[in-house]
Amino acid sequence: MKELAGRLTALDPDAGAAVRVIAYFDRLAESRAGLEALVRGAAVLAGCPARLVDPERRVHVRVETDGTRRDTDTPPDPAWPAVPLGPDGTGMLWLERGGEGAGPAGGVSGPAAVAPGGGGDAEHGGPAVTVLDPRPAPAAAPGQVPMQPIPSVVDAVILERAAGAVRLVLDRTRGRAPAHDPALVETLLDATAPEPARLHAARRLGLDPTAPARALAPLNGRPRVIPDAPEAGSGNRPPPSAPRQGTGRAPANVSADRPELPGPPLTAGRLGVGPAVPVLELPRSWAEARTALRFTAEGTPRDPGPRVVYADELGGVSLLADLVPPGSEPPPDVRALEAAAASAPWLPVTLHAITYTSSLRAAAAEISVHHSTLQERLAHAEYLLGWPIRTPQGRLRLHLALTMRRLARP
Repeated sequence: MKELAGRLTALDPDAGAAVRVIAYFDRLAESRAGLEALVRGAAVLAGCPARLVDPERRVHVRVETDGTRRDTDTPPDPAWPAVPLGPDGTGMLWLERGGEGAGPAGGVSGPAAVAPGGGGDAEHGGPAVTVLDPRPAPAAAPGQVPMQPIPSVVDAVILERAAGAVRLVLDRTRGRAPAHDPALVETLLDATAPEPARLHAARRLGLDPTAPARALAPLNGRPRVIPDAPEAGSGNRPPPSAPRQGTGRAPANVSADRPELPGPPLTAGRLGVGPAVPVLELPRSWAEARTALRFTAEGTPRDPGPRVVYADELGGVSLLADLVPPGSEPPPDVRALEAAAASAPWLPVTLHAITYTSSLRAAAAEISVHHSTLQERLAHAEYLLGWPIRTPQGRLRLHLALTMRRLARP
């Protein structure tokens, strides 16, 4: 490799420097170097400070050009060359070149030189570092606006090889951040996958195979898996991370509380949450999460209700999902609801309020109308629907009709 690098340097200094970078990080990987050694190598090779930040795994390493670690809370400059550690882009490796307070500007393409004092990792158990002599970028002509620094070929190689080695170390020592690998999540939720494969996927996702976890089914998004984190005295339900959403308060068998999620946040919208189960039973949690998703609503005046539903709070109501398949012909009561809503836009919110509150006065307060106004609306709604809704039997029928309305959606 050294001979090849020497020959390439004579023909193309950038190519020769890139080969030396590849060889250097290969040696670090073979020696199972740690995160600080890898960031130090990037800093000394590039001739500018390097910074590794992975908020989810609480990793923050910054190393100066002389190989000294010196962390800082100053946010990275967007102008610095950088590479993400994964597809979500939350973890990043930066070279502090080109921004305010950065190291030498321009690309690194000159001949190699040994750093004073042996440089970098020779003092820390790693291979000796060869510094790639940076050449300053050409100054802008008089009257010309200076251009934003463009990462050189060698900077790109340093970032790519260092980030690849960092990813391996993070996965080996700190585990992969939960729910970031769709293929592993798919394996974990696949009931036909062998148990050893599912256990391996759970460990790679950072899940404890002996602890319960939940499957999440977003309406528009990939499935997610989260460890169960019960609050004291709240059973096996994860803690809420947002106030109730949607129109009206949720009853005992549904909830609008979004679970606390590690990793990137879910997009706003409908979400079904499966029950907390052992890792090997997550395919069942996933199936029940998809069923719970069908009971969710958009939380709008046209479709009021909770945007988040927990499968383990549905109870016997979940049996309705088998009786009303998606896209099926709506039952007569649902057709009556749709016809009534078409002639009275206030109807869905009003009916939801009286179904999901404990009294008519509470329902009036929920939709911010006077009690007498609510009574007038209910009389009109009974005329449109064709059955009483102020009796216990009528409210039960209305509750079932509103639920079947959601289940019959395609």
